[in-house]
Amino acid sequence: MNALQNVAVMAARRGGAILIRHIPKLEKLKVEKKGHNDFVSDADRAAEAAVIEVIKTHYPDHAILAEESGPQGESDTVWIIDPLDGTTNFLHGFPQFCVSVGVQVNGRMEAAAVYDPLRQEIFAAARGEGATLDGRKIRVSGRKEMEYALIGTGFPFRQKDSDMGPYLEMLGKVVKNTAGVRRPGAAALDLCYVAAGRLDGFWETGLNSWDVAAGSLIIREAGGIVSGLDGSENYMDSGHILCGTPKVYAGLAKLCAHDIKAILK
Repeated sequence: MNALQNVAVMAARRGGAILIRHIPKLEKLKVEKKGHNDFVSDADRAAEAAVIEVIKTHYPDHAILAEESGPQGESDTVWIIDPLDGTTNFLHGFPQFCVSVGVQVNGRMEAAAVYDPLRQEIFAAARGEGATLDGRKIRVSGRKEMEYALIGTGFPFRQKDSDMGPYLEMLGKVVKNTAGVRRPGAAALDLCYVAAGRLDGFWETGLNSWDVAAGSLIIREAGGIVSGLDGSENYMDSGHILCGTPKVYAGLAKLCAHDIKAILK
């Protein structure tokens, strides 16, 4: 484990510990609405502060891009943080959420950690060094046939109703041509499930960079393919992501080519 990855793991674990402390008092948390189906709570802010404290203790000169507090500082090295991916799940006591910490150097992802504090699972990766789950190497599944593939997705809840059509068309095709579709509600963790072979593929639209930064590196280091819906490397900016095992990724892209074009219009 290299130095950046080690700090990312420590920071993610610290943030997760803060979230666990807030679970017994969910009903008392102060919750604010940032947008349609988009919430922030005291737990998000406390976890983010804890994550940043760990990072700044080791790398005081590095820059931060965090979901709640935004960009901080200027540096070639940027820590991209989602202190609570799956806030709606968390606030309802639904057990699927995580802390995501990614490190980008000169525009390229170099290290990542995603921590599920309920299952106490830590997914991590460093560029060129592979991906791990609790310190053990992981690989994407060997799934090749779409009909046997389990696919993850996330609903485009921030989009206008008029923009839902192409997504729903794509969802229908995937449901009909695979073994099943799951929508757990925490994109960073969904990406890690692809890396660990629990899902064979995943797609979602309307995400933010902190949702996908860490998970995308973990998938690639586990042997998977990640891109924007158009096959480009712009998923961090566009928020549209498609990933999976090599065969399943190609199968999803081919099956849904027409709908993908409609989504990107």
